[in-house]
Amino acid sequence: MEPVSSTFSVDLRRLGVLRELARRGSLARTAEALHLTPSAVSQQLAALAREVGVPLLERQGRGVRLTGQARILLEHADLMAAQWERARVDLAAWEEGRRGAVTIGAFSSAITGLLPHALRALSAHHPEIRVQVVEAGAPDVFTLLDSGDIDIAVAVDFAAAPPRTDPRYTRTALLADVLDLALPATHPCAGRDRIPLADLAGDVWIVGDAGSCCGAVTRSVCAANGFTPDIRHAVDDWTALAALVETGVGIALVPRLVQPLHRPGLVLRRPAGPSPLRHVFAAVRAGSGDDPVQAAVLDRLRAAAAVAGGAGGGAGGTAEAAGAGAESDR
Repeated sequence: MEPVSSTFSVDLRRLGVLRELARRGSLARTAEALHLTPSAVSQQLAALAREVGVPLLERQGRGVRLTGQARILLEHADLMAAQWERARVDLAAWEEGRRGAVTIGAFSSAITGLLPHALRALSAHHPEIRVQVVEAGAPDVFTLLDSGDIDIAVAVDFAAAPPRTDPRYTRTALLADVLDLALPATHPCAGRDRIPLADLAGDVWIVGDAGSCCGAVTRSVCAANGFTPDIRHAVDDWTALAALVETGVGIALVPRLVQPLHRPGLVLRRPAGPSPLRHVFAAVRAGSGDDPVQAAVLDRLRAAAAVAGGAGGGAGGTAEAAGAGAESDR
């Protein structure tokens, strides 16, 4: 390996591959996220190592891990990415926000319960801004954000999302989305306003993928109430979940962003004690916070979130109006 030179140059695309490897943790997952082969990822990282003159990877069992030098380089890569984003913002500001285009990546229930309000207001007040929506959940939505394929990520704060201190992103809190119990109307507890979760320990539960936010919340909330839920149905589509609950084959926790559901035989009730929550936020690339077009979109997202958060969903009654969507983040 050549020694570090004071005049070395770095390919920013290769830095992006290194950043993705730091996120994904393996060459195979990085290759899948970037639509490359593992061999191509290895070649990109080897070329980057030659460019900077330091080793970036070391063997760990059958896989690889980042060297100390790689982590130092990543710190600078985050700063470089933010500075390039500021340069892009400065160029975009030439138009003073009069027109532009923004692509939003969001999980499906945010598209269902949050984006329509924001996009209607944006169309009325900023008709010159063109918005494109892409459905994606964490961590994929952040890969799209890093690559520039989207400009704003709307995500849920859980294990698959970056930590709040991640320097690559500037976050905007949107709302705390409350989860209510979905029960068949014939359930013995359906007539109660608030139901201790421990009273439902013997029920069959319908829960999405273990890696999803609502799946994780359901498991942790049940554990905190002293039991492991009997999960017999794995469903990641809210309409399908509502149909199963109405049929009487199980119960579930349902976020208010997708409430109420089109099912006359389904009721929504609040769990006793502190309400289970999932925190929804928007993220942009660090350095892009002054983009006038993105700022206008974020303003409308915040306003829509205030309405959605204040509406309080449909807990406490029969689920009847509005629709439900499906999403990987649940």
